[in-house]
Amino acid sequence: TVTGKPFRSKGRNFQNRKDLTRSHKRIAMDILKNINEDLVTSMKSKDDGSELRTSTLRMMKSSIKNAEIAKRGKGELTEEDITGVLSTMVKQRKESVEQYQKAGRNDLADKENKEIGIIQVYLPEQLSAEEVDEIIKSTIQEAGITGMKDMGRLMKELMPKLKGRADGKLVSWRVKEILEKAG
Repeated sequence: TVTGKPFRSKGRNFQNRKDLTRSHKRIAMDILKNINEDLVTSMKSKDDGSELRTSTLRMMKSSIKNAEIAKRGKGELTEEDITGVLSTMVKQRKESVEQYQKAGRNDLADKENKEIGIIQVYLPEQLSAEEVDEIIKSTIQEAGITGMKDMGRLMKELMPKLKGRADGKLVSWRVKEILEKAG
């Protein structure tokens, strides 16, 4: 750093950006390592539901590998990349649950919900609606947002802060409500 002071990221001190980059790679590798270890454990397990867990972990590993292949030549996957892949998987399954419920296929909807639970173990803890509201309100004040006409700018500022920690639909819905009340 220019000042010689270490900077902080996720509660850890780092002397320079290189240390921070190494840390993010290590965290990304930790997620992959955990998935691989859990996959082996699940494959060895004879418990009820271990087949679903095994197939879900394999899908996760496959999706992460596909993202890695797509990013080839542009650096290694980061924690944010892996979180993005897993978040996309959760979003796809939530959409599937809605479709299955509309079609009256509760058996398939239950299977998708179980897969969501397995995937969410590897994602950062989701923020509550109250925490999302607090972040939205503070961002509105910081950015000087005045009404609905600035919603796009607000979302652009919010999403990096909330990526992987809150559902985009929830954020959009809460932003609309808060801006309509304010303006």
